[in-house]
This record gives sequence, structure tokens and C-alpha cells, in this order.
Amino acid sequence: MNLHISKSKNAESFYIAKSYVKSNGTTSSTIVRKLGTLNQLLIEHGPTRDDVLAWARNEVKLETEKYKKEKESKTVLIPFHADRQLDYDKQTFYRGGYLFLQSVYYGLQLNKTCRKLKNKYKFKYDINAILSDLIYARVLEPASKRSSFKTASEFMEKPAYGLHDIYRALDVLGNECDFIQSEVYKNSHFIGNRNDKILYYDCSNYYFEIEQEDGNKKYGKSKEHRPNPIIQMGLFMDGDGIPLAFSLFPGNTNEQKSLKPLEQKVIGDFGCQKFIYCSDAGLGSEDIRTYNHMGERAFIVTQSIKKLCAEDKAWALSKSGFKRVSDDKPVDITALPDDDTNLYYKDEPYTPKKLHQRLIVTYSPKYARYQKTIREKQVERAEKMLASGNTKKQRKNPNDPGRFIGSVAFTDDGEVAKTHSFLDENKIADEAQYDGLYAVCTDLLDDNVNDILKVSEGRWQIEECFRIMKTDFSARPVYLQDENRIKAHFLICFLALLSYRVLEKKLDYKYTCEEILDTLKTMNFAEIQEQGFIPLYKRQKITDDLHETCGFRTDYQFITKSQMKTIQKKSKGKE
Repeated sequence: MNLHISKSKNAESFYIAKSYVKSNGTTSSTIVRKLGTLNQLLIEHGPTRDDVLAWARNEVKLETEKYKKEKESKTVLIPFHADRQLDYDKQTFYRGGYLFLQSVYYGLQLNKTCRKLKNKYKFKYDINAILSDLIYARVLEPASKRSSFKTASEFMEKPAYGLHDIYRALDVLGNECDFIQSEVYKNSHFIGNRNDKILYYDCSNYYFEIEQEDGNKKYGKSKEHRPNPIIQMGLFMDGDGIPLAFSLFPGNTNEQKSLKPLEQKVIGDFGCQKFIYCSDAGLGSEDIRTYNHMGERAFIVTQSIKKLCAEDKAWALSKSGFKRVSDDKPVDITALPDDDTNLYYKDEPYTPKKLHQRLIVTYSPKYARYQKTIREKQVERAEKMLASGNTKKQRKNPNDPGRFIGSVAFTDDGEVAKTHSFLDENKIADEAQYDGLYAVCTDLLDDNVNDILKVSEGRWQIEECFRIMKTDFSARPVYLQDENRIKAHFLICFLALLSYRVLEKKLDYKYTCEEILDTLKTMNFAEIQEQGFIPLYKRQKITDDLHETCGFRTDYQFITKSQMKTIQKKSKGKE
């Protein structure tokens, strides 16, 4: 503390000021207390200026002692002035949720990967800062690259790069996409064991806000039924639901052709030689099964009962031969109580071509009841369609109630044929016979059925990965045009998903995606007179767990600037 005296034409004013070091290393000072003007102070502490000066210096001494005691007790007193306006254009709001993502980013050693890229390309901008900020922004405030740059300016550590540097970096990131994926997989073992003995694979597509085809942007079968060019993504995920690798391919390409190139990369570049390949029936053709029967690999894929040959379909639909999964006890599934929640199965050798497989059919009474309820509601809607005369079918929707409406043309005494629509009871009965049934094929001929089914059930996580990327991280629509930058965009989305999933695992899967993301987005801070920060979020069990997991805390009533710098270092694993 020190005594500050300012002189003007009409007055001499006395203040108690405090010096401090700004974030850029320069020194400044702030007014702690105004003592008054000389004329005011002479009345009470005069009669001379020297008397006022002696009193003022003593006040400085007392204020300094008070400050030292408060500092020792961690008490912070900051004066606010009801008649003082805010400083013009001064930022006081900061996002802090990125710090927890930063802990994962540096745990994956992506900073070291960026260092390798910088040594290779010799560019001047900080690609590590750009990549990390784009990942954090994709999680916290997904938007365009321009908007992400604005979001990054609200982080505790502001960008030291320009918007033009981001677009330059995208070219490099797209070009080095495969290298970054292999590096991040290798480094992911530093933050925990990867469950890469089970690999799930699936594809999805993303649409562009354009009409013309170009490069990988092609018209194809959109899973969202959009009339836009699309690009397709193939994604590998490990047994814990953490992304492993991805590839992009043209929107008009059969998704089955996407598997082998990416799997070869996983086998070669990642060193994953022994694993169980798991996918849905669409990515489980006989050719794919044969490919994953080679070496130390195996497969578990879903099987459409409807597409089985007549003999195998008849066996699958037969109500006999079922056993309870939990204890292998033979059970008559036609005599089960209405509230039964067990799972039942039967299996048999299956060799549709040359590859010896095992066909496992399961029956779930709970799932059967669910399917029956859904179908009954759809039948009711079909009846309303018939009553209204609107029987138009939605060909692209497999759950369209119109599928239960049949039609027949007939003539009346030689007149022009008329079309009669009716509720197709045969169609309803045909679908009903599949209620509760589910089938998988595998080359694990001797493995426990329960273990096989648990692996197959894990496929929901890869569907969840695509949902998060599309919905929570707004991976589509895609506005970029350059092929490399498009690849960079999906790389950022992939790394954002990877970071989130790792954080989710660190939290022991105790919280939903919505809970984690909402919490990170609300963990913001207000800067107080350049002295430090006040948290603006509500302390909860999830915030405690985030702090415990990442090894630092931001939930104090007041965080000094030096403490915040320490927190930033800890989030980077530097302390």
C-alpha cells in the first residue's frame, strides 16, 4: 500500500493505492480508499498540511497491516462504488469449463503432436493453441470457425493468433488427419487402458448446405432423408465407447466398402491385431465376416431373421428350444407370465456359404410387449387413415402406419377398375411373429452366450457417439468446401467426442451427456477489478467430481489471479 496524491487546479486529493502486476507483466495500481481533499482533511486532521500528511501516512500503515492480516486469513475485501460506471469495453466474463477439457487434451499429449507438426511445417502460428481452442469451442459452443474464435476469446487464456491463422491451420490438420489419429490413439494409453479387444464399427452421413456435388460431397442415401449432398463417416469405437479412428468417403459409396481401408489402418498404424469386430447387419456381410475371421480377429454381428433362408427362418421363429440365458434352463416361452423380464436364447451351427458360424436367436418378453404396443398404436393410425381416405404411404419410413394398408382393384359390371383399400391383417400377423426376437452371428463357436450378447448389446454406444456429434457438437450441416478443411472439421469433431468420452469415463459414467455438457457450459467466472475471479456457477456433486478427477479446484469464493494461473498450469499437467 502507498499514499497517492493527485493535484488539480482547484483541489489536492489523498488516496490509498495498491500496486499489482498485470497479466502482460507491466505494473499498475488501483485505488483502495479515497481519504479526501486537503481542504476537507484540514478541518479534522489539521491545522497544517504536514499534519494531514502524517495522518494519511498512518492510515496507509493501518490499511497495509489490515491487508496483510486479511491475506493471511485468505479474506479478500474489494471496495465497490455505487457511483462508478463500468470501464468501457472491458471484458469481465470468462468461460472456465474448457479447463476440464484442457486436462484431457494435455493428457492425450496432443500438444506434443502439434509440436511435431510445427517442426515439420515450420509455420509461425501456434497450431496447438488453435487445435485445442477449436476442440473446446466445439464442446462448449459449437458453431462456425469464426464463432469458435469469438468463443475462444472468452477463455481465461485468450488466443494469441488471428482468424486467418485458423483457416491456415485447417489445411494442415486435414492433411495430417491420419497421423493425428494414430498419435492420439498411442497417447491415449497414458491416461488409462484402452478396451481395444472389442471394436465397434458403424457409419453415418452428414449433409452440406449446398446443392451441387463436388469431391466427396455426393448425393446418396441420407439417413436423415435430406435432399442435400452428403459425406459419409466410418467410425471405430472401443469396448468402453471411446472413439478409436474414423474415415470419410463419398456420399454415394456403399458403406460396406468403407470398412476394410479403415480397419487396415487400425491394424497397421495402431497395432491392433487381436479384437472382436462388432457391427449391425448392414456392416456384417459375409465378405466382412470372412475378413474378420482372419488372423486373431473374430466377429459378432447382428443377423436379420427375415433374410435367413426358409429353413433357418422357420427354426428361428419356432417357439421351441429356448433356454434361459442366466442358467441355461430349458423354458417354454409360450407359457411365460406377462411380467417376465428374463432373456432366453437358442443357437445352432450356421454355414450359409463356406464360413462356419454360430446363429444365436434371443427372445425377450419385455421387448415383445414393447413392440406389440408400438404396432397397436400404428394400426390405430392406419385405421384413422382408412377412415379419412388418406392412405398415401411414406416409402422411406419403415415405421409408416401405411404399410398395414392393403389395396385391391376390382371391376363392377365391366366398369373401370376401382381401388379398394383395407387393413391388411396378414401383414400385421407377419410382423407380430418377430416380436421379441433378435439374432446375432459369430465365429466364436465355443464362447459363453451371455458374453457374446453383452458385446452385441454395446453397439448402442456407437450410435450415441454419432448422436452426440450431430446434435450436441453440431457436426452438420457442413459449410466448408475445401476437401482438406472438411477433413479438418470432422477431425475436430472426432477429437471433441474423444475428449468428452474420456472425461465421461474418468467420471465413472455417473452422469448423462446432458448433465456433463450443461455443467461445463455453466462453469464461468467474473473478473473483479483485476484482482481475481468469482465463480458464477452452482457447486454440485458433479462439479466436485470434475475437480477431483482433473486434479484442481475452481470452486472457491474468490480466486486470485496468481491462483488462477496455477489452476491453468495444473490443467495442462505442469504442476
